[in-house]
Amino acid sequence: MITLEKISKKVGARTLFDDVCAAFSPGNRYGLTGPNGAGKSTLLKIMMGVEEANSGTVSLPKKVGFLKQNIDAYKDFRLIDAVIMGNERLWNALQERDSLYEGEMTDEVGMRLGDLEEIVAEEDGYTAESDAEVLLVGMGIPTDMHEALMNSVPTDVQFKVLLCQALFGKPEALLLDEPTNHLDLDSITWLEGFLHDYDGTLIVVSHDRHFLNSVTTHIADIDYDTIITYPGNYDEMVTAKTAVRTRELSDMKNREKKIAQLKEFVQKFSAGSRASQVQSRMREMERLQPQDLKQSNIQRPYIRFQAPETQSGQIAYKLEEVAKSYPEVDVYKNLSYEIMRGDKIGVIGNNGRGKTTLLKMLAGVEAPTGGTLEMGHNVVQGYFPQNHEDAVDKSQNMPMFDWLKSKKPEAYDQEIRSVLGKMLFGGEDAFKEIPKLSGGETARLILASLILVNQNMLILDEPNGHLDLEAVSALGWGLNEFKGTVICASHDRSLIDSFATKIISLEETGPVFFDGPLEEYLRVRQA
Repeated sequence: MITLEKISKKVGARTLFDDVCAAFSPGNRYGLTGPNGAGKSTLLKIMMGVEEANSGTVSLPKKVGFLKQNIDAYKDFRLIDAVIMGNERLWNALQERDSLYEGEMTDEVGMRLGDLEEIVAEEDGYTAESDAEVLLVGMGIPTDMHEALMNSVPTDVQFKVLLCQALFGKPEALLLDEPTNHLDLDSITWLEGFLHDYDGTLIVVSHDRHFLNSVTTHIADIDYDTIITYPGNYDEMVTAKTAVRTRELSDMKNREKKIAQLKEFVQKFSAGSRASQVQSRMREMERLQPQDLKQSNIQRPYIRFQAPETQSGQIAYKLEEVAKSYPEVDVYKNLSYEIMRGDKIGVIGNNGRGKTTLLKMLAGVEAPTGGTLEMGHNVVQGYFPQNHEDAVDKSQNMPMFDWLKSKKPEAYDQEIRSVLGKMLFGGEDAFKEIPKLSGGETARLILASLILVNQNMLILDEPNGHLDLEAVSALGWGLNEFKGTVICASHDRSLIDSFATKIISLEETGPVFFDGPLEEYLRVRQA
């Protein structure tokens, strides 16, 4: 059981939590939701004692798995050791035991070694390496890498190791902040299965709607300055929350209508002989006076890309025997494919198989090292890079408004303000300077530029990376309704499901081209 008792937290002048009380029970899997900036990560850090609350107390079980982000702290450790370090009691016992075996053996040392061996046995230390290997393999990390040092493997692999570390040692509770960020579809599927079998208390933050719907039994939603827990998954929470809000608004309208009728009676008879009835109506008006509804923090951007002014040719891109090599690896050999006008293509595949490379070649950022890649007639493309700084120079001390104006100088000021407003940059926020933008704000600014500038081809590389659930949903709808061509790489199944009618899956054996939606492709692949 995890309990929060009167937790309050302020960041500057802003209140994130005010006397919040909540309980998270064993056997339940909670999705912690709320828009970017609502305090989800802050709350997890408060639970773990990494960050202090202004007031209140947290009660945790003894053994808690927590997804850390400090990969540098483990750079000189083997992958398998970094995982075992997730069980701090076991790891400390193993380290002390090994140290004592290297020194002089005395009666005192022998007694201490007996105590340590007891701890190792209690913590399943004799199977620790094999247990850690199961997690690493589940995350798609091959066995020949398990003995490698953390600083010798790619960054995404290091983050996978830290996730395994959080899962290791049979923790009584798991606190996971964006665990799917560095995972591919296969790893996400494995993690879903692991969490379904987990019988402790899970609290997870994720922008992956499909993942939340698959894993959670409850949603703890940060809204109205508190935490409201709903039974069911994310979609069921949204339905329930919308229904409650609709009833509240309906009740308020009914109250206002009744008050208007009572006011009319009071005004009509206040000077007459029906004084007692007037007083009764006035008391009724006071009783019915509606309370101000708290403002919900759910804000959904409005993402609708303009209809193309000019159509591209029937073939938007033609790839013939395209090859792409780097000094250390051949990414593509003899890649041939045609992207047709109006195609909505989702690109999936494990990390390192060339999703970003393919999109960079299509966007003209990188050239093939062999073969030909030909852009079709009248193709006008918009590009959302995985690395936001490839699109937005954070060294430019420029307001967002001016940056957007530079993308379309002929645009009226009101047009730019309108686009920024749709992306939740209202009022003075439109003039926030680029270096001060968060990752989510930068992502929304890039999307704003794609909404403002008319194009018939959208190339998007992991656009959901820094967006919250509401923004990812809005992006999916926008891509589905767009009248042009889309090619988008993402590990977010809900996003791909929302628009893609074709799939390019970069498998270990090479690219697979599938004419159909993602769920259909996954069924065929698993058959």
